[in-house]
Amino acid sequence: MSRRRRLAAISTASLVAIAGLGAGSAQAAPAPGKDQSVLRVLRKMTLEEKVAQLFVLQVYGTSADTKDPAAVAANQKLYGVDNAAQLIDKYHPGGIIYYSVDPPNLASPQQVAHLSNGIQQAAMRQRVPIPMTIVTDQEQGSVVTRVPAPFTQFPGSQALGAGRKPRDAYTTSKITGQELRAIGINTDYAPDSDVNVNPANPVIGVRSVGSDPTLVSKFVAAEVDGYRASGVIPTAKHFPGHGDTDTDSHTGVPIIKHTKEQWEKLDLPPFKAAIAHGVDSIMTAHIIVPALDPSGDPATLSKPILTGILRDKLHFKGVIATDALAMQGVRDKYGDDRVPVLAIKAGADELEKPPTDAKGNGLYDLQFHAVVNAVKNGELTESRIDQSVYRLLELKKTHGLFANPYVDESKVASRVGTAAHLAAEQRVTDRTTTLVKNGALPLKKDGRKVLVTGWGVSTTQTLADDIHKRGPATTVYQTGASPSQATIDQAVAKAKDNDAVVVTTNRAWDVSTESGHNGPGQANLVKALVATGKPVIVAAVRDAYDIAYFTEAKTYLATYGYTPASLESLTKVLFGEISPQGKLPVTIPAAGDPKTTLYPFGTGLTFRK
Repeated sequence: MSRRRRLAAISTASLVAIAGLGAGSAQAAPAPGKDQSVLRVLRKMTLEEKVAQLFVLQVYGTSADTKDPAAVAANQKLYGVDNAAQLIDKYHPGGIIYYSVDPPNLASPQQVAHLSNGIQQAAMRQRVPIPMTIVTDQEQGSVVTRVPAPFTQFPGSQALGAGRKPRDAYTTSKITGQELRAIGINTDYAPDSDVNVNPANPVIGVRSVGSDPTLVSKFVAAEVDGYRASGVIPTAKHFPGHGDTDTDSHTGVPIIKHTKEQWEKLDLPPFKAAIAHGVDSIMTAHIIVPALDPSGDPATLSKPILTGILRDKLHFKGVIATDALAMQGVRDKYGDDRVPVLAIKAGADELEKPPTDAKGNGLYDLQFHAVVNAVKNGELTESRIDQSVYRLLELKKTHGLFANPYVDESKVASRVGTAAHLAAEQRVTDRTTTLVKNGALPLKKDGRKVLVTGWGVSTTQTLADDIHKRGPATTVYQTGASPSQATIDQAVAKAKDNDAVVVTTNRAWDVSTESGHNGPGQANLVKALVATGKPVIVAAVRDAYDIAYFTEAKTYLATYGYTPASLESLTKVLFGEISPQGKLPVTIPAAGDPKTTLYPFGTGLTFRK
């Protein structure tokens, strides 16, 4: 049988399943207000199949039947299987999440489409054929982006916030969704809906639109609209709001100290906007918010937050997804066997990425059986499981997955990274570069010599290439995130042999000397370069806050990312080809003094015409 006929046959099986045909379809009286075709599928499922449907699992490999030794070894360690197809045969999970970690899932658009079809084929040959939720975190920008070029690399949320055009957010999310759907990814864990008011936030930062809840709300709504228009399921995250913390929930337990009134004014509006625009899914945060739940439980495990606020007060009817259960923020208080049970009791529907033990062995089997046993011993009712499974199945049906979960692999090249999409990428990005302080721009396109130094091997080289195309001779000296004094001295020596210096910084504000932090090296580098007397242009290619730690710099720009399009836009501004249009979407406080404003929200210089 040809591949196309096999796909058609499996797709027919999915239609049979959703129609409730075959043995076991005779059921009790219809439940009012429910989709009867979804209920017929639900009623065919065993308890174990229902519980498995709640989980979204990571799997290694670039094909569903991979035999790559590294991928097989990694999958064996997690699940005791070789590949995604065997994982689905063994456990029947509801979803798979793609990552770019090694060994990756994401190598090329064509390959991902083939992987997605293989996963859906495995899902549709099960006893109860149910299409798979296939997920990734494609927030765009330079921080949380899984799918590589030639996939269109749009600027991230904070860059869009700087551009101040919600229509651009709609365009980027719609095109992102179209390209994801073309390669079989039907769910995006985006948009980030946090309001980033803490300059020391180690985990959100530029993933957030900005520090103003009104601005964030407008852009979150536009992104939700764009994803929904593309047919991809959006997920607003991280409820109830992860924007005011200096602790990373991947490695610790953040505590948000907002009062209830502060939370309602600051953190809540973007989620209300997402719900008003029909967002299908909301992801929980592994954060403690005592004003909303004094128990000390993280929001992911908090019934007052997930059920009391999100369900009952905000009337959210969609899927509540947890952030990854492998993150420390949800593992500190309870054992890994208790976490999924407590998340379901709190109101969660979808359980993402179970953890591993200290030796890297997967704990999915432990968590899966913990939920099953909680039903069998009466801690959870099967009707509670049914509620979540119904929401997940209904969402899959609403987005057409039961009708056809497959993608046309022959059309991927014509739908991903197209000329029109790439033109939109550059056009949108050109509106985001923010000129905060100016003493040297625009540069002249002449034969001067320019040193390009600072953070990022590919970043400094790409930027130097872009500058060289405009005329200047360039020298590249990459100094890293934590340059030593010897490295700084080398950069200073090179600066003296050049006419101007362009230096990139990445989280230079992270001046702590504790392990895991950047330290003061980047700030010291900029200060030393400025002291040479050469014209120095500083470009923060991640957070805009860096300038607080080297106020001596006379020219400072923020790009909020370091994609090739971001660096091209930066270069255009450097040479006056375009006038900078970006406005700060955050307030930049003075170093060590968050109550003193150095550059206010909305700052953004331009060139006089």
